[in-house]
Amino acid sequence: MSKKKRREIPRFDTPIIETHCHLDYLDSEQLAATLQKSAEVGIEEIITIAVSPDNLDRVLELTREADNIWGTQGIHPHEADSYSDQVEATIRERTADERILAVGEIGLDYYYDHADRGAQRQAFECQLQAAVDLDMPVVIHTRDADEDTRDILSNFSGKLSRGGVIHSFTAGLPLAEFCLAEGFMLGFNGIATFNAADNVREVVAATPVEQILLETDAPYLTPVPYRGRPNAPFYLPFIAERVAEVKAIPVEALLQQVYRNSRELFFTD
Repeated sequence: MSKKKRREIPRFDTPIIETHCHLDYLDSEQLAATLQKSAEVGIEEIITIAVSPDNLDRVLELTREADNIWGTQGIHPHEADSYSDQVEATIRERTADERILAVGEIGLDYYYDHADRGAQRQAFECQLQAAVDLDMPVVIHTRDADEDTRDILSNFSGKLSRGGVIHSFTAGLPLAEFCLAEGFMLGFNGIATFNAADNVREVVAATPVEQILLETDAPYLTPVPYRGRPNAPFYLPFIAERVAEVKAIPVEALLQQVYRNSRELFFTD
């Protein structure tokens, strides 16, 4: 029995910036193929995200692989137990590189609790302070930690002059409304296309288009209609279509504003 053919990836007139993925999971051959296919569907820039002391170097190396690959430096809450003064010194040093655009991925994750919660909060606060000192935007992860995320961000209210993004936003409207009022962008990915993700689409509907970013979080969270395959930046057009549908605006109008948002947050000195 032949499998049903999946719809081809659409190509829109407006270029798209991939604001959050993890290219270090790919080998050289996979990376070359991903970059080529992404370019073919209009992905203009790709930001690959650091998560641990072990991949800070690799993320920086990846930014040398192609002119359109950029990076971040930061420690994910899963790795908070490994945060140290030396790690922070490395992050602070690396952000001086012109290919590094933000401090991240930082934040809190109480769903998996891979790291002690106290260590998570400390690492989050230290990296937020580093972003303040370095005048860098932040890329924030939060899961099942709404109250502590809000409390910590409240302590930095008005101090993060470059702002930031709450990536892969899956929390409820109260945290969304707080973050939006604080001037943060919200990042939406393939979860917005999942049948059971009405909660995420509710937040999409409530988010001003001027504060929306698109991402894949590849190789995770592959959007419909390619769920079950490894995710990649070239699937971003499907996410754009679904977000535009929720916002009840033409996809090109969404993409034009999201492109401006992405440039403003990450590429404006």
